[in-house]
Amino acid sequence: MGGITEDTLYQGQITLFQPEKGFRASTDSLMLAAALPEKQGGAALEIGCGCGAALLTAAFRLSQMRVTGVDIDEGMTSLAQQSVSSNQFEDRVCVETGNAAEWVRDKENRFDVVFANPPYFEPGRISAPGAEKAGAYLESLSLDGWIKAMAFAAKPRAPVVIIHRAAELARILSVLDRLTGEITVLPIASRHGEEARRVLVRGRKGLKRGQVHLLAPLLTHTVEGQASPELNAIRHGEAINW
Repeated sequence: MGGITEDTLYQGQITLFQPEKGFRASTDSLMLAAALPEKQGGAALEIGCGCGAALLTAAFRLSQMRVTGVDIDEGMTSLAQQSVSSNQFEDRVCVETGNAAEWVRDKENRFDVVFANPPYFEPGRISAPGAEKAGAYLESLSLDGWIKAMAFAAKPRAPVVIIHRAAELARILSVLDRLTGEITVLPIASRHGEEARRVLVRGRKGLKRGQVHLLAPLLTHTVEGQASPELNAIRHGEAINW
């Protein structure tokens, strides 16, 4: 795995141990955590938690919930557990190692929120979270399978939330449309007038199929290239209102 760095998120409120190279905390991780609905009690699950960037920030935001993260890479889950301990979240956050499709088999209808930032399998190359980990998932769990595992673990009517490349939106919707209802899509673009590169997608398990709600894009930067007020709010741990 190479070197390990100790970093902070949410303006120093969260400590995160992560690889010096490869999969590291990103704006995607913070946006995923910011997109989760706040609930009083209950349990949340992240499939593919990596070193814990979204997991830890979600646990910080959802302070009344128990949060579980699962990942196939033991090195990453070890780092995530180290971060859990450093932030004194051991009483309500746990991290496990396993293939998601197998791990969820005895956890049907278990979680009140399920979320994920799956590896981005771009044509011709494998991008974050690193070739070694993503290669393992290429063999064992497709994006379709990933979403099905998320829905399987969610309770009836529970939200399933995913962030991914905008180019994969059709695939994501084709799966979610069979498993969830009240589907909402939030495109994420760098600036006004630019093409969205990411999408946040939310559905609720088991609800009847209906219209898909496509929202106005969330812009991460101003025309001048500065971080937008929305992005700054996310970096400070505030929720996305969608």
